[in-house]
Amino acid sequence: MKFKAFFTDDGISLLDKRFLPAMDKVGRVCHFFFTPTHAMLLHNLLGATAAGPDGGGPQCVAQFAKDLLFREYNVSSRNGNQIAFSVEVALLHRALRSVLAVHAQPPAAGDAPGAPAIQVKLVNKLPVGSRTATPFLTFETKGARAAVVQDVPISRPLSRSDIERLQAALDAAKDLPQTLVQVPDLPQLQSLVDRLKNVGDLLTVAVTQYSDLHLQVSTSLVTVGSEFRKLRVIGDRGIAPGGACLTVVFQYFIPGTRLADKSISFYCRLPVLDPGSS
Repeated sequence: MKFKAFFTDDGISLLDKRFLPAMDKVGRVCHFFFTPTHAMLLHNLLGATAAGPDGGGPQCVAQFAKDLLFREYNVSSRNGNQIAFSVEVALLHRALRSVLAVHAQPPAAGDAPGAPAIQVKLVNKLPVGSRTATPFLTFETKGARAAVVQDVPISRPLSRSDIERLQAALDAAKDLPQTLVQVPDLPQLQSLVDRLKNVGDLLTVAVTQYSDLHLQVSTSLVTVGSEFRKLRVIGDRGIAPGGACLTVVFQYFIPGTRLADKSISFYCRLPVLDPGSS
């Protein structure tokens, strides 16, 4: 079982500034899942709490084309060249920032410009005082004045059966609801939700037949809400089959264009306490 790659500048920036902070807010631990074509960060798709959105907590899937995050990407295993393991998001992010700080050191006078790329690989190491090798995700780079190696402890890589369970859960999480409503102003929506969560713990979400999105929080003392009117509806109107959930799909655009970047996908499925009626 082997994994080794070098980060692209855009890829490591995406993880550092966007996706790892987002995953850390959702949960302490996530799965890293590497396939021959993609790298994924998955939250709550396996384990005792992964009963799905029907009360099992939120599920998040961040998927990247391998060439977006890495170059010289090599992954091999007996499980169809797929590798998955769990890792603490905060530790992963801390290690990433440490190597980025060294990588960003300006060259000294007379040195050749340009720092070596940041390498990441899967290794087994024997911790001090232990007789059993432990798996780590290791980051390495060199700066103008220092070199750094950061070892992030991870779980044992998942077995073939666990990877099959993870893939099945991933396929199930990709099932989109019948109705998607496009919200054009994400910062405005985020600002609204940040204000509403200071009023109460439960948010009521409703989509009307006129394509209006209503968000509301009610307590014994006050009711506060807002609406987004005449939004674009994608798909058929209806309630998603199976367990009810609220799916939030984030769309990314190629810089400088309004073309969707298909090398990135990120969506979350949130448990619904009361699915209401259609």
